[in-house]
Amino acid sequence: MKWTYSFIALFSVLVACNNHTESKDSQEENQTLETIFNRKSVRKYTQQPVEKEKLETLVRAGMAAPSSRDRRPWEFIIVTDRDILDTMGDGLPLARMLKDTQQAIIVCGDTVKSGNAWQLDCSAAAQNVLLAAESLGLGAVWTAAYPYPERMNVVRDALHLPEHIVPLTVIPVGYPTGIEKSKDKFNKKQMHYNGW
Repeated sequence: MKWTYSFIALFSVLVACNNHTESKDSQEENQTLETIFNRKSVRKYTQQPVEKEKLETLVRAGMAAPSSRDRRPWEFIIVTDRDILDTMGDGLPLARMLKDTQQAIIVCGDTVKSGNAWQLDCSAAAQNVLLAAESLGLGAVWTAAYPYPERMNVVRDALHLPEHIVPLTVIPVGYPTGIEKSKDKFNKKQMHYNGW
């Protein structure tokens, strides 16, 4: 009889723990979706510099991206030098906000590690950086360097990149002023089941 009560008590604890785990898992999943749905392109920042630890967390998130054949052909350059930010801000038509932020992350592809998929792999890495920025309360925006030769040359020259390293995107990062809002981009007409 005593054994029966012990079994019932143990079973109740296991069920309660399992329910708590399921609830926690659902909550974490919702936090992930919330971050994805709240991501926005932030182009205006306060003057507060982003802490080095947070910048490294963004790069760590970028490196967690999937890559073709696990080649990981990405290179990340964190720029905090005012002259470099201003030089790129002057030369990149859609990245003028570099002149107003204290830092940026440039996602580059190594064409030796991956000649045919680095753009895809580095795009996934850049998306992770953008999502991680949102989750940390930071603002960020994708500004394209690739595939525009004149933009790539601005970045190449400013950062002294070797020939096999191609800049994909320049991501200005900072604490947002709170102006930009996320957009609901879901369009049911662009969703298809079992074919076109």
